[in-house]
Amino acid sequence: MNTAEKSMLEKYLMKPYNIIIKPVTDEAGNYFSARVLEFDGCIAAGETKEEAHDNIYEVLEGFIEDMIEKGEEIPEPIGDEHFSGNLRVRLPKSLHKSLSRAAKLEEVSLNQYIVHKLSK
Repeated sequence: MNTAEKSMLEKYLMKPYNIIIKPVTDEAGNYFSARVLEFDGCIAAGETKEEAHDNIYEVLEGFIEDMIEKGEEIPEPIGDEHFSGNLRVRLPKSLHKSLSRAAKLEEVSLNQYIVHKLSK
């Protein structure tokens, strides 16, 4: 890896990627699994949350380094600025009708009804 690529790697590693850490119990025992939301397959594990956190950054570094070397586009972190609160969805007429009727029965707007149902 040349100097420019190393600089690019360091720049990406400083970005606020979304790390998800969860406790896991399976046939391997009890441990913590970590993944980076923006990178499919970027997963690590550790006996503690801290270990999983440290390990995921090692895996992330390898992912980004490999992508740089291959000239692939590296995803940007997903942040709040990516979401406007508006979502356009096309749905079958029958579902639209059913949702509209249900909202009317609940005496709320269709928008309020859908937001309520999705938030469950």
